[in-house]
Amino acid sequence: VQLQASGGGLVQAGGSLRLSCVASGRAFRNYGMGWFRQTPGKEREFVAGVNWGGKFYADPVQGRFTISRDNAKNTVYLQMNNLKPEDTAVYYCAQGASHYSNRQQSSYKYWGQGTLVTVSS
Repeated sequence: VQLQASGGGLVQAGGSLRLSCVASGRAFRNYGMGWFRQTPGKEREFVAGVNWGGKFYADPVQGRFTISRDNAKNTVYLQMNNLKPEDTAVYYCAQGASHYSNRQQSSYKYWGQGTLVTVSS
């Protein structure tokens, strides 16, 4: 399985970015997908996920970020609006070990390489 994330970049506070993650190697629709982020010196943290039960978000991004998936394109997206400087991080996409992936990193089996998002104030 390979996950290829893209879409990161530099944006001013209040701006928007859309991250994409293309998956290959197994039946995409059968697995939950998630986005995590990490800043230097901090633990990687959950951002958003989508599984057969629906979509779910971390509290800091609720109402600003939207996760979606296109099973025909084997792609998961993260639309990020009203970005804040504290959203600056490397963002990773992940594919679940099953369709029951949740907020825990342990429920994800495969990880992408990360894409850097920098939000300037």
